[in-house]
Amino acid sequence: MTLNKAVRLVAVVGWIACGLLLATWVALLQPFKPAFLDGQRQRLTRWWMRNLIRLLPLRLHVHGAPVSDTALWVSNHVSWLDIVVLGAQAPVHFLSKAEVRQWPVIGWLAAAAGTCFIQRGKSVSQCLQQLTEVLQQGRSLVIFAEGTTTAGDRVRTFHGRLLGSAIDAAVPVQPVAVAYRLNGAVDQVAPFINDDEFSQHLLRLLGAHTIDVHLHFLPPLDSHDGNRNQLAREAQSAVSQALDLPDGTIKSTPPALSNAA
Repeated sequence: MTLNKAVRLVAVVGWIACGLLLATWVALLQPFKPAFLDGQRQRLTRWWMRNLIRLLPLRLHVHGAPVSDTALWVSNHVSWLDIVVLGAQAPVHFLSKAEVRQWPVIGWLAAAAGTCFIQRGKSVSQCLQQLTEVLQQGRSLVIFAEGTTTAGDRVRTFHGRLLGSAIDAAVPVQPVAVAYRLNGAVDQVAPFINDDEFSQHLLRLLGAHTIDVHLHFLPPLDSHDGNRNQLAREAQSAVSQALDLPDGTIKSTPPALSNAA
């Protein structure tokens, strides 16, 4: 292990420990000051993620800006790093399987950040109702509409069924495009795919050269027409064009439960 990689590892482990302390503090205060913690949690989450980015070999380039009002962000999905770079930008909540809540470290951090957990086996209508209620409370959500990660060299089909929550809550859909580049080419280290294991992936990342992360906030889409599949196609097309990647040439499994963590 190189000295630079060792220093990064110590710094990241220490910062994760700091995040766990913050998560514990939030959990202890939650029964007493829930209203206060809603805003405090989002500020702490963004602060923690912004500083984590500084500790990783990432150079962030943000194009455009998130809409100021509540919205459903619909993004392509390359890595667990997507959560960090998106969560550092604005008060936004992620969607995850309920099992993630029980995972050591990651589950605790996800819960403290206000992740919306969905039980496996719920019907689509039940999932939509839960997501709609979150949006109606003024809390923006992120959905990875491909249903899986890619190597960053393509955009898979965006599935529309969870986009119905934006229609029901009468909020816009904002397409978001994420790309990882090394010397102008698609980076090979950042993607978290297939049977990757988190700790091994993190170690590879810490030894990598600086990766340029391009985050594109694209013009929002009006959800009032009530056609979720059309919204999905428009969002997919916008993301593909922003990244100059093939548009929907690869099929994927519909995201009954989007893996946000």
